[in-house]
Amino acid sequence: MKIETFHDLIDWTRQLHAQLAECFRHCATRQEEARAKSLLEYLADHEAVLEHTVASFEKQADPKALNTWVYDYLSHAPIKPHQACNLPYAEMGFEDISREVFSLHDQVIALYRYLEGRADIPEARDLVRELLKLEEHEAMRLSQQINRARDL
Repeated sequence: MKIETFHDLIDWTRQLHAQLAECFRHCATRQEEARAKSLLEYLADHEAVLEHTVASFEKQADPKALNTWVYDYLSHAPIKPHQACNLPYAEMGFEDISREVFSLHDQVIALYRYLEGRADIPEARDLVRELLKLEEHEAMRLSQQINRARDL
């Protein structure tokens, strides 16, 4: 997907969460390790909720911010999760899945931090800041849940 505006960025983020939810759900059906299977099921639900939450930003964001060009995105390394879900998580253990998920979320957070300081107008900066807060909060919540599962 080509990202040119903040609207594109939000849509890309929504699609990323949707793709992850679908992939986690698909891999959970083939995961043999009980803890890893439970983690994948939780992650699928978590990512599906994030998809809907991010989609709400498209509906309520300031049109001025949504239509602002994101020039600096082009120089940022793109985030590429498993493009086609060919069961990568079905073969991973609990810890490997956790590391992979946190790596993806950290990349999204880093992208938003990068863009926050480069937004040309205050409305776009506020939009990116809100998306950043959402991703940081959800990553923290995810970390707490995974740590609880790890303790079981």
